[in-house]
Amino acid sequence: MLGSFAVGKTSLVQRFGSSKFPRKYQTTVGVMIDKKTVEIGDQEVYLMLWDIYGQDAFRRVQTSYLADASSYFLVVDGTRKDTLDMALALRKRVNKEIGEVPFVLILNKADLKDEWEISRQDLDELSKSGSAVVETSAKTGEGVEKAFLSLTAKMLKVQTG
Repeated sequence: MLGSFAVGKTSLVQRFGSSKFPRKYQTTVGVMIDKKTVEIGDQEVYLMLWDIYGQDAFRRVQTSYLADASSYFLVVDGTRKDTLDMALALRKRVNKEIGEVPFVLILNKADLKDEWEISRQDLDELSKSGSAVVETSAKTGEGVEKAFLSLTAKMLKVQTG
C-alpha cells in the first residue's frame, strides 16, 4: 500500500482484513503488516499486506520495504488531486527500485464523491495509459474487496504466465 499521508491506506487494509473501519485516525509509523487468505477461482492465495507509512516525500520511504514485492497498490484520495500526482511519482520510483510488477490504483473516498478534485478526464487518461483503477470507500466498504481481488488476479496472471 503506497500513497500520500491520510489517503486511507490503513483503513483499506483494516476494512479488507477485518471488515472494520477505524473511527479514529491513526498515523502509521514505519510499516504495518497484515495478512489474509483469499480464493481466486480454485486457487487459495495467502496475501501479506504491507501498509507503508504515507509521506509526501517518497525519498523517506525505506526502499527495503519494497524488495521482493509481488504487486502493490497506489492509493489516492479522490478529494485531494495532489495525491494522484504523488501516486504517479511513486509508480516511477517503484519501477526504478524493483522493476515493473502488477499494481492497481485505488481511488479512495468514494463516499465523498461530491468533494472529489479528480475529474472523469483524469480517470480516463489513467485508463488509457493502462492503469487499472478501482474506486473504493474504506468507510463504507465499497469496492474494497474488488480492488484486492483484482490485484491478486493480476499478480497470479504474471506468475503463471
